[in-house]
Amino acid sequence: MLRTHSCGELTRDQVGERATLAGWVHRRRDHGGLIFIDLRDREGLTQVVFNPEISKAAHEIATSMRNEYVIRVSGEVAKRPLGAENPKLATGDIELIAKEAEILSPAKPPPFYINEDVEVDEGLRLKYRYLDLRRPRMKENIILRYRVIKFFRDFLDARGFIEIETPILIKSTPEGARDYLVPSRLHPGRFYALPQSPQQLKQLLMVAGFDKYFQVARCFRDEDLRADRQPEFTQLDIEMSFVEEEDILNLVEEMFTSLVETVKPEMRVIKPFPRLSYADAMRRFGTDKPDLRFGLELRDLSDIVAQSDFAPFRSAIAEGGRVKGICAPGCASYTRHQLDELTEFVRARGAKGLITMELGEDRLRSAVARFLTERQVDEIIGRFGAKVGDLILIIAGEEKLVNGALSLLREEMGRRLSLADPKLLAFAFIVDFSLLKWNEQEGRWEPMHHPFTAPRDEDIPLLDTAPEKVKAKHYDIVCNGYELSSGSIRIHNRELQEKVFRLLGYSEEEVKERFGHMLEAFEYGAPPHGGIAPGIDRIVMLLAGENTIREVIPFPKTQSAVDLMTNAPSPVDDEQLRELHIALRDE
Repeated sequence: MLRTHSCGELTRDQVGERATLAGWVHRRRDHGGLIFIDLRDREGLTQVVFNPEISKAAHEIATSMRNEYVIRVSGEVAKRPLGAENPKLATGDIELIAKEAEILSPAKPPPFYINEDVEVDEGLRLKYRYLDLRRPRMKENIILRYRVIKFFRDFLDARGFIEIETPILIKSTPEGARDYLVPSRLHPGRFYALPQSPQQLKQLLMVAGFDKYFQVARCFRDEDLRADRQPEFTQLDIEMSFVEEEDILNLVEEMFTSLVETVKPEMRVIKPFPRLSYADAMRRFGTDKPDLRFGLELRDLSDIVAQSDFAPFRSAIAEGGRVKGICAPGCASYTRHQLDELTEFVRARGAKGLITMELGEDRLRSAVARFLTERQVDEIIGRFGAKVGDLILIIAGEEKLVNGALSLLREEMGRRLSLADPKLLAFAFIVDFSLLKWNEQEGRWEPMHHPFTAPRDEDIPLLDTAPEKVKAKHYDIVCNGYELSSGSIRIHNRELQEKVFRLLGYSEEEVKERFGHMLEAFEYGAPPHGGIAPGIDRIVMLLAGENTIREVIPFPKTQSAVDLMTNAPSPVDDEQLRELHIALRDE
């Protein structure tokens, strides 16, 4: 070994001993005769002192050292002089008096500071990701990611689960997003797909008798990216046999509660996890992934204003829409500029406009006040429980649009008012989803989750008469405004699975081609089973207090799915294309 200790290891217990350290020059300070270097590795920092009176040769080498040089130094561990201790460092009581030194690798000046937590353009950070990962915050995020994954493995192993790997090259089947396709050289014109999830494979493992399976699974989806999406991501895939929905929810609640208590004990968790129906979540928050750390719940005003003299309210309701709003406490003092900002915010998210009602000491200030009766105004105020100084924000229109815009406005006001406790993780289960949703453009039913989700037993007869009323054995877990996971009890009966496929519009030939292996497996004794697959990237993001999963993935892509470090995706030469029997064409 080139070193005897790490840079975060030495303490007063080693004073007087000889030690050899290796790492990167974090900082260099030349105090005339003495040169001080903070030496850094993954474990921490140690101050090294180069004194020409102790070792002229080592001091001479230190004069040429610069930030990010990789060096090796040997010497004696000494107690720091009184008053020179650094309580912020684990090694702050000692220093290494250098007697020998060598430069293992010089370094060019980095394109941004490594030893300071300063704002750096993300594109530059991603281009030099190997340097970005040296910075303390990023290093801690990656270590946190490791600890989270290790916790999951230990937790599930202790409960009798077996980790099983599934293939990366699989058959292309519909999973809700576009597949990444991989052409086959040996089978011209045929393609593998990268898995969007190991959904069918884990169900087949249940048929195989592995009744408690998990996997830290790499998954791939060719979809538009955002802060909590990447082309490739990691999920904790869990599947169990002979279970009901309650068994899985209890397991997940225990797992997440224990995770936070183990790896982030300074954070708090609401226990037990609240359970909201999908309908209730949409009614109260306008989204099925609400941030429950604060209130500002949506209130439906449609019944109050349906007969008002304000035409936009009346027409929205007459066309089947809704009039809903939120109440922002203490915001009646917002300026016209601030109100215009909020109006533009909701317009950018599809709303036609924003109605504001400011509750002043003496009167209500609102452009719609003259169209409302005194009783209607009182009922609106009463529905929100609004007080003097509050600001009511109202949107009218098609219900889906109103819910979406108000949900985002609620989150925006939560940020502006600092209502969300950053140390609180508000987990919740969303349940009672519909099994199907109607695709207006294509004129057919689509699964709310995926086509293998089981309907509730009592609703199975409705598949033939009223599919829109069928509820699913489907559940989500959400936290602080993010969906962490979807899961369900699966269909394990061939006849029921074929019925669902027919409802989704698959022909007999398509079913046989895409899912024949699954249906055949169900004829050999398939146990009742279900599972869930929490997204590890999003979990680590929340625990790290970051706003994007790119901050907790070692080598992420940009929002345009580009790897700036390696310039992927990149062209390939004609010979490679010929081997794969592929010809490119311009559209």
